[in-house]
Amino acid sequence: MAPVIDYLSPGIFTSLEGVDPRVIEPVPDDPVGICTPARHLVIQPYDARPLGVPAERFEENQIRPVSAIIGKLLALDPAPVTVAREPGKRVVGTCRDFSLLSCALLRHRGFAARVRCGFGTYFEPGQGLDHWVTEYHDGTRWVRIDTEHLGKDLPATLHDLRPGEFLTGGEAWLAYRRGEIDASTFGVPGTENWGPAEIQGNAVRDLAALNNVETLPWDEWGRMTEAYDGKTGPDYDALLDELAEVCASDNPAAISALYLHEDLRVPGTFLHTAT
Repeated sequence: MAPVIDYLSPGIFTSLEGVDPRVIEPVPDDPVGICTPARHLVIQPYDARPLGVPAERFEENQIRPVSAIIGKLLALDPAPVTVAREPGKRVVGTCRDFSLLSCALLRHRGFAARVRCGFGTYFEPGQGLDHWVTEYHDGTRWVRIDTEHLGKDLPATLHDLRPGEFLTGGEAWLAYRRGEIDASTFGVPGTENWGPAEIQGNAVRDLAALNNVETLPWDEWGRMTEAYDGKTGPDYDALLDELAEVCASDNPAAISALYLHEDLRVPGTFLHTAT
């Protein structure tokens, strides 16, 4: 039987167990206030390199649990997480890490929250760029918030993303299958990784995130590597159709049940990695 998904309680990577309560005690009670500090705690590798951050620190983007991310942060600066760090004293990470921190802090303050993997359409006109955001439930609906870019001048309502501004992997896949988007415009900037397989990969990662398993952005399992290599066919496309429809239904029972599929479930080797 598939387990019940709980978005209020910590997951395997969002647990704050072992974190000194004093460093998270000052976190505000309102959702945007909770998420805002995270944007000053993580730094992308491309922003860290010009600062002369030591090469060994770039392995920080391999850290999976939020407790370990905060541990690394506190080793650089022991101040509470609400205190903005100088760029050189932020943890080197990705959009996944901004979102993971926000999700953990939202749950700590009693909000149902989860991480979503997909594509932002507000960075470059006509493109969907690989991205992760956080969702929290305001009592009526799920609100999508782009923690990493809060406060920036982007053509989007970053604290409450509107439909189409961010597409989950499943939403992008359905749009592609309906002929509404050009898959060649969806992918990872600065790389050759664009096209339908990139959308499929983020759809599978999003299903995992909906099951409270927020993998690293480059983790691959099941048939993902085959898909990236162009070695899958109609049967895998059909599975992704089902995945996208199930995720869109927002039915926790169906989401949890589909996650049991051998091609979709995250292997234990990823789950038991401490860093």
